[in-house]
Amino acid sequence: MNEQQNSHAMDWARYMRGLGRHKRQIREFLGLSQEQLARLAGVSQGAISRLEAGRGLATPLLVVVKINAALKRELGKFDPEILSEEARQLQQQDERSAPQIEPVFRDVALTRDPGLEELIRLYQGIPERQRQRLLSVVRATATALVGGGDSPAPHGESTPVAANHD
Repeated sequence: MNEQQNSHAMDWARYMRGLGRHKRQIREFLGLSQEQLARLAGVSQGAISRLEAGRGLATPLLVVVKINAALKRELGKFDPEILSEEARQLQQQDERSAPQIEPVFRDVALTRDPGLEELIRLYQGIPERQRQRLLSVVRATATALVGGGDSPAPHGESTPVAANHD
C-alpha cells in the first residue's frame, strides 16, 4: 500500500473512531443500552459495540443510517428548548449526508445546561424502582433552595418523602 493510500486509511479510521464516540455519547445521554439501541435500530448489539469502539471500519452504510435514525427518533422525544444548539442541529441533520473528507468529531453539549444533562444521566443510571426516591430528594432540595416549603409539590404530590435506605 503506498503512502497516500495508507494516509487515507488512517483518516477513515479516525473518522470511524470519532463517529463511534459521538454515537455512544448520544446513546448514553438518552439512557439506552447498546442492546436497546440495537433493537430500536434493527441491527445487532455487536454492530453497535463495534461502531462505538471505532472497530467498525467495514460497517455497512445501512447500519450507520439505521443507528442514526433510531438516535434521532429518541432525541426527538426531548423538548427542543432544553437541547443545545448543537444537539438541535444534530437532530435536524439528514441521515443521508456523506461524511466530509477530514471530519472532526467532538463532544457536544446535548442540553443548554450541562447540569441538566448530568441530572438526566444520573436519573437514567439508577434502577427504575429507585427513581421516585431520587425525584423526592430533588423536589425537597429544590424547595429548600427556592426558599421554603410554602409552595405545593409539583404533579399533585404531597410533601417530599425522605429517602428510604434499604
